[in-house]
Amino acid sequence: MLLKDKVIVIYGAGGSIGGAVARACGREGARLFLTGRRREPVEALARELPRAEAAEVDALSEQAIDGHLQSVVAKTGRVDVSFNAVGLPNATMVGVPLVDLDAQRFAEPIASYTLSYFLTARLAARHMIEQRSGVIMTVTALHSRIGIASVGGYTSAMAAKEALTRALSTELAPRGIRVVGLRPQGMPESRTIREAFEPRAKASGMTWEQWQELLAQRTHPRRLMTLDEMANMAAFLASDQASGMTGTTVNLTMGSMDD
Repeated sequence: MLLKDKVIVIYGAGGSIGGAVARACGREGARLFLTGRRREPVEALARELPRAEAAEVDALSEQAIDGHLQSVVAKTGRVDVSFNAVGLPNATMVGVPLVDLDAQRFAEPIASYTLSYFLTARLAARHMIEQRSGVIMTVTALHSRIGIASVGGYTSAMAAKEALTRALSTELAPRGIRVVGLRPQGMPESRTIREAFEPRAKASGMTWEQWQELLAQRTHPRRLMTLDEMANMAAFLASDQASGMTGTTVNLTMGSMDD
């Protein structure tokens, strides 16, 4: 097992991406601490997995994150992996051209995504520095590198997270801590791609099936990535088998974007 007895904390575990990563890491033998802003989804997920505990944690609250991490360390003595899969509802952030977008709506995703990643990474790193090992991870999107219309501050938020991955790695790698990200193409099973489609549905006249086909035609295999494919890569990157990888975001866009 790639992650046997690794202690992994997942933020945003109640979402489709966080849930898929939790299942993949669970299959590889990890001990999981699942968190979300609402307790019910993470408790339901924890019941599926043999070594998982659920907690309600606001990943934008330094106090809440720190308190939860302290409890994890008290139980296990360590934190091996911190995975930030926190997402925001896209419905209020996308679908409006930048020239028509108000400043607060533009800034919201930039502030929220980067602050959550910063807080979870920084607080986990403080424990990892003491043990001189650990992996800090997050998920972005191809918006970080490609211009896409009517997605507001989401593009800037994803680019900022990738920049933060590089900065964190520069400081933490000499202390035994790896920092890596994943940049998947749209995954039909995820809530994010559906929320990206809905604001465009009326304007474009496309059906859900046509929207998926449009995105799939941009990839080399002419299909979209599955949640399992993304999650399996996340489990590998969290493992010691990926010890040579840090300070980068792995391109999982299936050829949609050259890297």
